[in-house]
Order: sequence, then structure tokens, then C-alpha cells
Amino acid sequence: QVQLVESGGDLVQPGGSLRLSCAVSGLTLHYYVISWFRQAPGKEREGIACISGDDGRTLYANSEKGRFTISRDGANTVNLHLDGLKPEDTAVYYCAAAPWSTAPNLQRLWTNPGGYQYWGQGTQVTVSS
Repeated sequence: QVQLVESGGDLVQPGGSLRLSCAVSGLTLHYYVISWFRQAPGKEREGIACISGDDGRTLYANSEKGRFTISRDGANTVNLHLDGLKPEDTAVYYCAAAPWSTAPNLQRLWTNPGGYQYWGQGTQVTVSS
């Protein structure tokens, strides 16, 4: 049984930092990409960052490049480090898995939430003073 479990969401002041974690079980990360998405109330789910389990290549949404960092921690955990948080970053953050680790067109695939096989339940990030 495949499970993705997010953790680390919290209430944080503007300018603060958080580290979100996605614990993956039931699949071999080598064959998958793990991506982080977020969804704010009334908005569509948007892709933030992606990491390939095959070679560790990373991709980011242009809007978040430089503030957010995705990384792999060991065999089964993918982290998303959030810096310089703003109130507009308030959302539920999800991790998701898709079997695209060697896809040559990953840059076009990864931001489409409809292509992912597995999702976590989400973790709430609230940025407020």
C-alpha cells in the first residue's frame, strides 16, 4: 500500500521559515518523481517543486525559485524548505508521486496535478502576524 504523509505545517510569521516533510512508503522512489503542490482557498492546486528519484534533478515553479528548496532526505523522505514566507503562501501543501523519474519531458509534465498517481493528505501552512 502506497502512502505519502506530509508533516511540518504550522502558523508562522511573515519572513519566517518552515521545513515540510513527505514520508513515502510502498513504492520505490527511484522510479518516481515527488512533487510539492499547494492549494489556497478558492484557488487551483499549483505545483511548487519537483525532484526526480532517479537522478535527483529538481524543477521549480518560476514564481518560487529561490525561496523554496526541495531535497531528498534518505531513501523515503522528500523535504520542502520554505524561506521568506509571505501571507500569500498560506495554503494546504501536498506531496504527490508520479512514475516519471526518467521522463525526458518532465519539465512539461510535473506541474499537472492530474498526472499524479498518489497524494498525501496535506499539511496546513499559515503565514500571519
